[in-house]
Amino acid sequence: QVQLVESGGGLVQAGGSLRLSCAVSGGTLSGYAMGWFRRVPGTEREFVARISWKGGSTKYADSVKGRFTVSRDNAKNTVYLQMDSLKPEDTAVYYCNAVFVSSSRPQWDSWGQGTQVTVSS
Repeated sequence: QVQLVESGGGLVQAGGSLRLSCAVSGGTLSGYAMGWFRRVPGTEREFVARISWKGGSTKYADSVKGRFTVSRDNAKNTVYLQMDSLKPEDTAVYYCNAVFVSSSRPQWDSWGQGTQVTVSS
């Protein structure tokens, strides 16, 4: 069974940067588009970014476009999310998952524990 482990979150001031990592074990990323999602308590999980399995194509939510960059290293079975110019509204728990390219909806049923990102004003 595929296991997802997100890391790299923390507390940062507005305007700062963080780099999140998502390590996949028990399976391979090869062949899967991968995505990042985030959730604020009491709300639904929302799409943030995705990257094609070869890394040649990316898509971002309008709210993070120009500030976040998604990348991947298939040899390391890891996906990254570089977050720059962070804003307080980026505060959330961040998760990764495989995604359907057509809809950017999550593909796998299992989720990791997520990593908390808190941006102070």
